[in-house]
Amino acid sequence: MFFQLTRSLFIFLVALSSVSLFTSCEDKIESQQVVYSNNFGTLDLRNFDNARLFIFYGDTLLGFFHNEETTVIIPDLPGHNTVKVEIELLVHDSWDGNPDDGFNGPDFWYMKLDDEEVLRTTFSNSPCESLFCLRQSYPNDYFRQNFPKTGAIQTNLPGLCLFGAFQNYTTKYRISRTIKHYGNSLKISLGDELFQLDNPNPACDESWSVGKIEVTTMVVI
Repeated sequence: MFFQLTRSLFIFLVALSSVSLFTSCEDKIESQQVVYSNNFGTLDLRNFDNARLFIFYGDTLLGFFHNEETTVIIPDLPGHNTVKVEIELLVHDSWDGNPDDGFNGPDFWYMKLDDEEVLRTTFSNSPCESLFCLRQSYPNDYFRQNFPKTGAIQTNLPGLCLFGAFQNYTTKYRISRTIKHYGNSLKISLGDELFQLDNPNPACDESWSVGKIEVTTMVVI
């Protein structure tokens, strides 16, 4: 009798797990809407704090920044339960990535949404040779050992200042983060913690800028 009950229970559990497997479902996007898109071509800095613009090889960019944070508030969002933020980030000149020597790194960049940090990572514009290669964490959060420029969408741009005469010292990334969100406004904060203590002009040695910010609201069911 005990064996029969045990065997029956086993069959029941297997059947239950099979039902769970085949009836599970993934979240679906019921609707989505791009509610904000700014490539700064119209010089639009509404709702920004600590913002400025400059021209880099024919493009108008937000920046450039060194040990700073810039914020923008996106108001009047339609009804939603999820928001996606996409940033086009340009990393200029001598970023050193992960090394934690107290002088040259780690070179952090972060993004916050409504003051909650959703990305903290490092970037490296270092050449990568067999005996010298300063790794970065992106596209992962810190700390991961990825090769310089991993995940970039463009790597052949010249530097901005210190390496302005050299190709391959500005690297462009497209960064995307999606979070649950219900409020009628969204605060986006972008900033860095750069270490370049052995250079008399740190902002010329390492900086960053933004080519585009786009926000999409979604209803996910």
